[in-house]
Amino acid sequence: MNLIRPWLSVGNFDDARDRTLLVASGVGAILALLEPVDHEGIEMLYLPVQDGARLNGAVLRRGVEFILRHKAQGRGVMAACAFGTSRSVTFAVAALKEVEELGLDEALSSVVERHPLARPGERLWRSLREYYDV
Repeated sequence: MNLIRPWLSVGNFDDARDRTLLVASGVGAILALLEPVDHEGIEMLYLPVQDGARLNGAVLRRGVEFILRHKAQGRGVMAACAFGTSRSVTFAVAALKEVEELGLDEALSSVVERHPLARPGERLWRSLREYYDV
């Protein structure tokens, strides 16, 4: 798991299944993008997002709103996909863009700074650019 901000982490599916890691890291909510995970006391939103596919704007909005709601409530959120490098990073970039009013490239650079393997897939990146009209 990679801590991007005190309120935002990016992780893989193994991280999402590791309740001890989540609790120790202050994660109170999981945006699960591969498969649902269930932990007592940790809220989860499952959005089945295919890696390498175009991201629907309504799905992006739903995931980002989930992250922002939990941030506003003082909970740490982890976005988790299979490997923690593409789908989860896409949602982390969008959340940083909205919270910190960063450009997409700047938000991605900020994620990569803390998670060097972060690489949103081409179609996911294009979907972000279209959604934010940049």
